[in-house]
Amino acid sequence: MLELIQKAEQTHELSKEELIALLSNDDYDKYILEAADRTRKKYVGDEVHLRGLIEFSNICKRNCLYCGLRYGNKNIKRYRLQPEEIIELARKGKEYGYKTVVLQSGEDDFYTVDKVKQIVNGIKELGLAVTLSIGEKSFEEYKEYKEVGADRYLLRIETTDRELYEKLDPDMSHENRKRCLKDLASLGYEVGSGIMVGLPRQTIESLADDILFFKEIGADMIGIGPFIPNEDTPLSAEKGGQFELSLKVMALTRLLLPDINIPATTAMETLNKQGRIIALQSGANVVMPNITEGEYRRLYALYPGKICVGDTPAHCRNCITGKINSIGRAVSKDYGFRKRVIE
Repeated sequence: MLELIQKAEQTHELSKEELIALLSNDDYDKYILEAADRTRKKYVGDEVHLRGLIEFSNICKRNCLYCGLRYGNKNIKRYRLQPEEIIELARKGKEYGYKTVVLQSGEDDFYTVDKVKQIVNGIKELGLAVTLSIGEKSFEEYKEYKEVGADRYLLRIETTDRELYEKLDPDMSHENRKRCLKDLASLGYEVGSGIMVGLPRQTIESLADDILFFKEIGADMIGIGPFIPNEDTPLSAEKGGQFELSLKVMALTRLLLPDINIPATTAMETLNKQGRIIALQSGANVVMPNITEGEYRRLYALYPGKICVGDTPAHCRNCITGKINSIGRAVSKDYGFRKRVIE
C-alpha cells in the first residue's frame, strides 16, 4: 500500500485496481492524506482561493432523488433573485475581498439566455471572475455565456455509474451530462465537476471510476463531499456518506490531478466541525463561502444541517480567513485560475 501511495505521489498515475485497493483499506489513510497535502503544496502552493457563492434560485425543474430542491419537494419555500439583485450581491462580494463569484441555482427556466448574459455582463464589469453552476444547457447557450465573459462552469457528474445516475436522476441522461462537460471544455471554460460519496448502492469500484473519469476529461476543479440524506426526499431513510471516505476520495483525486483546484466543501463541515480545515490539510486549496444574504441562505436547502445559514456574508469571510490563517495558510489575492503544471 505504501508503494502505491508513493507511486501516486511521484507519477500521478494509478490503475482502477490500485485505486480500489487503496479505497478498500483504511489502514493507510493517514499516509494518503499526507501525500495529498505534500502534492497540494508542491503544485498549487499554500494560498487558499476564496470564491463567493451566490445561491440565486432554489427553483428546479429536475426531480433528483437526493436533492432538497427537487420539484417534487412541496415542503420548501421557493425563491428567485432578479438579475439586479444578483449583481448587487456580487458587488458586495467584491467589497468583502472576493475576486470570483460562483452563481448557483436549481435548473430554473426563468433565467433565459438573455437574463444570464445580463447577469454575467454586470458582474464582469465589476472586475470579477464568474463561475456558472446552472445545470445542463445546449452548446449554443454555453457558447453565448462564454462570449460575454463567463470564466468557469461547475457541473457535477455526481456518479459515473450510468445505471445509478439515471436511477437517482429521473428523466435525465448520463450521456447528455457527459456531453455538457465535453462542450464546456471545447469552449475554453475552466470545467468543474464532482461527486457525492456514499450514495445508495454506490460501490468502491465506481468511486475508482469517478477519479479516473476526472483525469480522463482533464477537469480543472473537482468538488467532493459526502451524500447527506434530506428528509424531504425519497432517500430520507438512507444511511448517507462518511466524512473519512469522502476525504480519502478527495485526497486520491489530488494525487492523480496534482495541479487542479479542489474545494474544501461545505458538506464536509456538516459532518465534521473541522471538516473544511481538515480538507485543506488533505489536498484541498479552495473554499466557497456563501455571500447570499438573509433567509435565502436557509432556503437553499440541498441537505439538512448545512452550516453558516444564520451567518452574514461578512462574518463568513472573517471566520474562514481566521481558520485558514490558523493553519499557517493565507487567502490568495488573485483570481485562482488553474496554473497547469502537468499536461
